[in-house]
Amino acid sequence: MFSNPVYITFALYLIMVLGIGFVAYFATRSFDDYILGGRSLGSFVTAMSAGASDMSGWLLMGLPSAIYLSGLSEAWIAVGLVTGAYLNWLLVAGRLRIFTEFNNNALTLPEYFYHRFGGTQKVMKIATAGIILFFFTIYCAAGVVAGARLFESLFTGMSYETALWLGAGATIIYTFVGGFLAVSWTDTIQASLMIFALILAPVMVYLNLGGMGEIQSALALASSANNVEYDSFLFGTSFIGIISAAAWGLGYFGQPHILARFMAAENVKSLDNARRIGMTWMILCLGGAVAVGYFGLAYFTTNPELTAQMQDATGTVNSERIFITLSQILFNPWIVGIVLSAILAAVMSTLSCQLLVCSSAITEDFYKGFIRPNASQKELVWIGRLMVLLIALIAIVIAYNPESKVLGLVSNAWAGFGASFGPVVILSLFWRKMTAQGALAGMIIGALTVVAWKPLTGSSLYEIIPGFILATLAIYVVSMQTKNGNDVENRFVEANFAYQAQK
Repeated sequence: MFSNPVYITFALYLIMVLGIGFVAYFATRSFDDYILGGRSLGSFVTAMSAGASDMSGWLLMGLPSAIYLSGLSEAWIAVGLVTGAYLNWLLVAGRLRIFTEFNNNALTLPEYFYHRFGGTQKVMKIATAGIILFFFTIYCAAGVVAGARLFESLFTGMSYETALWLGAGATIIYTFVGGFLAVSWTDTIQASLMIFALILAPVMVYLNLGGMGEIQSALALASSANNVEYDSFLFGTSFIGIISAAAWGLGYFGQPHILARFMAAENVKSLDNARRIGMTWMILCLGGAVAVGYFGLAYFTTNPELTAQMQDATGTVNSERIFITLSQILFNPWIVGIVLSAILAAVMSTLSCQLLVCSSAITEDFYKGFIRPNASQKELVWIGRLMVLLIALIAIVIAYNPESKVLGLVSNAWAGFGASFGPVVILSLFWRKMTAQGALAGMIIGALTVVAWKPLTGSSLYEIIPGFILATLAIYVVSMQTKNGNDVENRFVEANFAYQAQK
């Protein structure tokens, strides 16, 4: 076992990310460093860490599986994500970087909302932090389960409980020790691994099958056998289905772990370069993931006897293993280790960001905000570290039962953040007349709509759409009935002027 190149490569990757965590420990001198890296991230690290924290194991397992089963009609979500991410970089990134600095140098989203609207509505902090903790704790549990499943598939005979602790352990350690810098630096390496694996895998399938002609012939055979038009973007879809898939892009405007990367950037200029790097990375990764599923279907149609290698521990063919199985069949064992590390990287990068955002919400917005307003920087850093452990342990307890109904709520989390925070973030950066009462109303209406939409309506429309629309309407209606103080609107004007000057 210990001479297996796959295990050696995997172990070296884990040792490397732990080492980065301890290097970052010595660069962390204040709570600002621990939560936002002292706002010192350059273009490349900002772009790569934003991408890695966004794309979880879904990119390397879920999306290829969907394409493998249903064809290109499942690619609409990728179209929506690319569009939403680009608009987020273009419209939100630079402004949020400046506006958070002008609003009491806010380190977290709850703190930004609180100071942006006058610093008098403490219920704003409580509501924002509460939404973050609710959705992210469940999100973290799902990440822990994904890591455990990967370790289970890699180490034959390992129990789920052991895999659970191993999968979560490395992420918890480097996040606990190194904070934001460790998370951002490791995210950069993890994003590099992900794009390497996602470009290499479809290229190897293409070369193995002999070219596009052979791939198209195999896909035509599969289409005929399964009565599915795999090469059609519209087969089996509906207008609501396409809109719902594309609407995933709306979620970007409200994701705290992605917005934190914008807040941590060195300056507005660096975000312009980061946008170009980040969007190139994202398009290549999503294109690679789609190609893995699409070319993978052609490969297993041509080699049906190899489909059995996608079986999981229960003996059932699991399409989410298509990327792992193709790698094991086509690559040298050393490369397989790198590819499997890329899957773990996707899981770890998202989980680490979520742990840190939860920690910052408790430490900055509850502990410092209500319990110890004059706490020292050293005290806040250690409270932040302890909160990483606390949230991680809660996530592990939830993840101990991988069939838990709580984990089913993960599908609402992206929509929950997008509808709760997205309209508030956008309008806070563009509309001077937006008030605290309007922001709070929008936040609450967005969250409640996402949670209640399907149980009440039974509609297949993705809940982020009605949530986003109703939250925006609530912000507008309530803001028009209330007023800001002069200091709030003056600070908005100053921040907007500073953004235009730096742009």
